[in-house]
Amino acid sequence: MILPFFVIIPLGTAFLISLFGKRIKNLSDLLANLGTLSLLIFSLYSIPQVFVHKILVYKVGGWIPPIGICMVLDGLTSFMLVTVNLVSFLVTLYSVNYMERYTDKHRFYTLFMLMLAGMNGIIITGDLFNLFVFLEIASIASYALVAFGTEAEELEASFKYAVMGSVASSFILLGIALLYSYTSTLNMADISLSLSGKPAGMMVSFVAVLFLAGFGLKTALVPFHAWLPDAHPSAPAPISAMLSGVFIKTLGIYALCRVFFNILTVSSRLLFVLIVLGMISMVVGAFLAIAQTDIKRMFAYSSISQIGYIIFALGIGTPLAILGGLFHLFNHAVFKSLLFLNSGAIEYSTHTRNLNRLGGLSRSLPVTGYTSLLGSMAISGIPPLGGFWSKLIIIIAAIQAGYFVSSVVAILISILTLAYYLKFLKFTFFGKINEARQNIREAPGLMKLSMILLGIICVISGLLIAPLFKPFLQSAVNVLLLGNGYKEAVFGALR
Repeated sequence: MILPFFVIIPLGTAFLISLFGKRIKNLSDLLANLGTLSLLIFSLYSIPQVFVHKILVYKVGGWIPPIGICMVLDGLTSFMLVTVNLVSFLVTLYSVNYMERYTDKHRFYTLFMLMLAGMNGIIITGDLFNLFVFLEIASIASYALVAFGTEAEELEASFKYAVMGSVASSFILLGIALLYSYTSTLNMADISLSLSGKPAGMMVSFVAVLFLAGFGLKTALVPFHAWLPDAHPSAPAPISAMLSGVFIKTLGIYALCRVFFNILTVSSRLLFVLIVLGMISMVVGAFLAIAQTDIKRMFAYSSISQIGYIIFALGIGTPLAILGGLFHLFNHAVFKSLLFLNSGAIEYSTHTRNLNRLGGLSRSLPVTGYTSLLGSMAISGIPPLGGFWSKLIIIIAAIQAGYFVSSVVAILISILTLAYYLKFLKFTFFGKINEARQNIREAPGLMKLSMILLGIICVISGLLIAPLFKPFLQSAVNVLLLGNGYKEAVFGALR
């Protein structure tokens, strides 16, 4: 069973890097990239396992749930593992050159692998309290990584992020404690089984509110978004890519989906709340992004807007809408990671992120320029790139479900997204080059390779809805459509 390795590998790598990384030059680069590459291979191997077995359950220590802790591999688990570990590998590849600017690179990789262990743990666990434990491991590592530059701006952003993250964790822990007092179990499938035999009361509704607030903060949905615009720009570019690309989706969207769809069972009221929060985030994020002159701050607000599309799709709740939402989750993980790595390459070469101080960089930074164009067009929904297909599916699903006004808003926000990404491209790569930057050079080789690979994925990600590859996405959708049938699937796999 491969599931334990998704936690063992990053934890073991973090331990080895902390022990030997400072003593042996380049060892931390090698170990981190081997670790993330092996995790990506295991993630890809999980896809045929899901196709064959549908669901696999690993009993930790041989103890049978609900007494023992279990790890679960299903379609949604496999989808998220591939998304997270694909981005993680390309980010560690990028970090080999980028993190040379910082001292104590081995400490960066140690924290990075701990954060990755936490994210993978959240995805594979079948136990609600262990989900919280892994969430805290990932969160605490991310607080330190945001402050890695140790400048006043980074420390302030990290403190604010840590305070908001602790509030979110408190909501989630209180919700878990109340749910445990009500059901006398922490196993997700067993909680679902217990709740199905009891009438839905005020306790479950209150727990749902706590989880919505906690995971909403982790997702950075409006009005829970205040920490994100400071944390993402302050972090080193690889961490900005991780935070926006996969971190908020794992700790926020994935955890929210797993808890509400498979444990508590979604209600029409909850779906309506998700639609409202999604629409507000979509609109507010876009209007705040267009006013920014700091590249990374613009991208951070853009993340809030794009997360709004995913939450809006999940709120519609139809099979097509959920397909579009998860498809957009994958696409956003790819093109937003690319854009943050682009911003890091621009800052690496020019030492600024201010749009007003840039211009004419397309000749000096051709790889960064072309990949930035791909990322910008993909996130804006320009055909035939992946972002176009996921947004189109969401809009069609909204129209089919009768949300005509919301679908029009989604289209208009996509046009607004194109506007501020054209602003980014114009101010950065076109126009007259600043005389002080006449002799700048392109980023080093591994940074360019990482950006090129992400750019290629932006182009070909639309194939995920082609008949050959659609089962990968559809298997994740089926898990959410299964609802509280998740309990029968888990206990059936144990027999």
